[in-house]
Amino acid sequence: MEKAGVINAIAFDKTGTLTEGKPKVSEITPFTTTEQELLSIVYTLEEYSTHPIAKTIVHYAKEHGIPLKIGEAFKNITGKGVQASIDGEIYYGGNLKLFEDIHADLNHHVKASVKKMQGEGKTVIIIGTESEITGIISVADTIRTTTAKALEGLKRTGVKQLVMLTGDNEGTAKMIAKDTNVNRYFSELLPEDKVDAIKQLQNEGNKVAMVGDGINDAPALATSDLGIAMGGAGTDTAMETADIVLMADNLEKLPHTVKLSRKALTIIKQNIWFSLLIKLVALTLIIPEWLTLWMAVLSDTGAAVIVILNALRLLKIKD
Repeated sequence: MEKAGVINAIAFDKTGTLTEGKPKVSEITPFTTTEQELLSIVYTLEEYSTHPIAKTIVHYAKEHGIPLKIGEAFKNITGKGVQASIDGEIYYGGNLKLFEDIHADLNHHVKASVKKMQGEGKTVIIIGTESEITGIISVADTIRTTTAKALEGLKRTGVKQLVMLTGDNEGTAKMIAKDTNVNRYFSELLPEDKVDAIKQLQNEGNKVAMVGDGINDAPALATSDLGIAMGGAGTDTAMETADIVLMADNLEKLPHTVKLSRKALTIIKQNIWFSLLIKLVALTLIIPEWLTLWMAVLSDTGAAVIVILNALRLLKIKD
């Protein structure tokens, strides 16, 4: 509670925290093959991945009866995507950075399509080989209905910096940041980069809280001054690492937590100063021998009662 009272910057993981964490396939654009063939390739690539976007694509493919190809040599490329050997050829599925790293042929048409989807706040998965881009699939996640209201409430409590941390590209991050009212964001982050982002905020003189729900958020939760985990959809690792768990799985209670903590700190300081003042007055009255035993007992008991009544004012603080 004391930590929450001095927080002036809060960093939020995007997926599952600011957004619902339940992305949906929104657009499929094949370039050199059919839509079914493209889905079959990406279904095979993402079958063993635990990433929310991969699960979304796999679920979509199953729903539409897309056949699974025979794949082997599966490899997860952290923060970028996946690869596997399909029909004797290495296929990749992931973000733009992955295909830039393998020096794939990203022509103007591909880049324009990716940029358009990213500008709409969607996450884009590119599918292809080193020699050609087979197609792209965009996935969109819904912003939580309580997010904007909760963040506005945090601003009113005096939290100066509301920061979004995401692995998404600059365009998507900018769009979501605008919709959620955060005033700063870090995009294209690998899991380990979240820790660096928290440290950067701390080095700027901020007391930082981190809100996340995934196993990848645990190091950042531990690094922050106050770790806050989403309880409903959060992983066990995140909840064990965090100082506070939001069991309702939304951010609505966060402004109330900060407000209550700050008020509690104020009342603690008031009570300490009041108690010290009473002791000082008692000591002053001892010198001319004006302080009697009954006066000392009544002042001590009275001070305790006043301190308790002052603390009970916290019960009046509502959401």
